[in-house]
Amino acid sequence: MSETERLVRFELLGQEYKFYTASSEEELRTIFSMVRQLVETNSPQTSGTLPVGKVAILACLNIASRHVKLMHEFEGYKRDSEERIIRLNEEIRSKLLSE
Repeated sequence: MSETERLVRFELLGQEYKFYTASSEEELRTIFSMVRQLVETNSPQTSGTLPVGKVAILACLNIASRHVKLMHEFEGYKRDSEERIIRLNEEIRSKLLSE
């Protein structure tokens, strides 16, 4: 454990989880909110109950899916940005050469 990490407690589906993290309070609030939302989405309240392990796996799959989508979007953003930078460099070079 590093000096900036601290012990955090988190309750979900009636179970308490403890772990060490260096995340800020704001980051933790966002993370916990997302996890609770995903677990509620994957845990039907009306008929029957899913075991906690299955709910956790479904939430993990949902998070992984979002992560992969964001990675693809970021790669597209990087490609587009690089192309724009190249075009701007070419425009600047041609304007400087024409002066």
